[in-house]
Amino acid sequence: MARIPGMKTQRNAELGLLAFAMVLVAAYGATVEAARIGEITPTFWVPAALLSVLFLGLHVVVRYTAPYADPVLIPAVALINGLGVGFLRRLDIGDALGDKEPIPGIFSGIGGRQLAWTLISLILAAVLLLVVRDHKVVSRYAYTLGLTGIVLVMIPAVLPASISEVNGAKLWVRIGSFSIQPGEFAKLALVSFFAYYLVRKREVLSLASRRVLGIDLPRGRDLGPVVTVWLLSLLVLVFEKDLGTALLYFGLFVVTLYVATERASWLIIGLLLFFGGVYVAYLLGASVGGPFANFYDRAQVWLDPFSSANYNREFGNSYQLVQGLLSLGTGGLFGSGPGAGLPRFVPEVQNDFIFAGIGEEIGLFGLSALLALYLLIVERGLRSALAVRDSFGKLVAGGLSFTLGLQIFVILGGITGLIPLTGQTTPFLSAGGSSLMANWLLIAMLLRISNAARGPAAGGGSDRPGGGGKKAPAQLHGAMTEVIKP
Repeated sequence: MARIPGMKTQRNAELGLLAFAMVLVAAYGATVEAARIGEITPTFWVPAALLSVLFLGLHVVVRYTAPYADPVLIPAVALINGLGVGFLRRLDIGDALGDKEPIPGIFSGIGGRQLAWTLISLILAAVLLLVVRDHKVVSRYAYTLGLTGIVLVMIPAVLPASISEVNGAKLWVRIGSFSIQPGEFAKLALVSFFAYYLVRKREVLSLASRRVLGIDLPRGRDLGPVVTVWLLSLLVLVFEKDLGTALLYFGLFVVTLYVATERASWLIIGLLLFFGGVYVAYLLGASVGGPFANFYDRAQVWLDPFSSANYNREFGNSYQLVQGLLSLGTGGLFGSGPGAGLPRFVPEVQNDFIFAGIGEEIGLFGLSALLALYLLIVERGLRSALAVRDSFGKLVAGGLSFTLGLQIFVILGGITGLIPLTGQTTPFLSAGGSSLMANWLLIAMLLRISNAARGPAAGGGSDRPGGGGKKAPAQLHGAMTEVIKP
């Protein structure tokens, strides 16, 4: 998209926010070293400086390929990503001190690997922005993406547990030292397919058969897509043994369906189907065991975590959950301070329970600020969904934003005991390449859509998926949409 003379792109504001975020990351690293080592080393600023160079590279790409993109997304995500790298390096320093070894280098340990994964993730995000110049082009490959998403979801389910199961959940593909979580990339493909399908079918799915208690219920013949996705979600629950992944995929489809049709009945039907299926799976796990046994065990831990709490990592199914709750409780309102906690008492603190480890050190107030950052990212994504003129872009941006918000809810719900534990990772914080790469691709797609929403071309364009044809104002649900800028 060419720049329009006199029209503000707000790229300088993005650069200023990015610089401020990196200053906070450097300050966090200095505080960690002061607490753990007793002094601030002359190289405390190096990780923040390296991250600054990486994020500056992405900023330059956005400046020339998506000049009107939302200026808040990259700085907010960069701050979370930077804090994640800083906390993982804090774990490396703590491990080295505990083992009476030298302080690891910048590129060593979990923190060093996360720094490398950040580089790869930003390269992928930049490539997406360079290749996909119009988000509507993605709809041309909707069915291919849908099939690819289903295959990626089901790959771990059909593989032997020895190469796909970690902590009871079959979500991985592990070959030697290499491992990848295909489901992280599947959500991006499925969002695009759901959006394309619902744009084409929304008029049919919006029809109502009867009104019950003030709610317009859909026709029975239109329940096929919902039931199909529901059955696929239950298959994920049974064979991959993970409630969070099943909830993520089914919730994504139902919410996208609601956005497309504005029928609250779809939300009610979706909730009844999902929780009804989960309850049946729980009952079957209690009676017949088999593939339902793992979910039943997790549900039992969730219902009464302290009943099997054993102060030994090798015994007691609820050890991780209890240690996470104790870690959050120890942090209190203000936390023990960066670097001053004991996060290694929580198993897998670098992955599933990184929120608990960070929460011990930054407290409730710090976690609230971190959650506010996530909320800001989701809000900016939804704002782009409201502003973009074509229906496909609206549903993709809304679906991606909701996916990120739902994943945060699923993670926090499991850590705090609100829902059973899941195998989901915390976006941009947890160690691992799959989650980081997939979520940076998600942000890149939101940047592309926000560029179309905020740029000079937002006033027109075909509403037909794939673009093309005579330009005309887009409509959603028969109503004109218009962006009013001050």
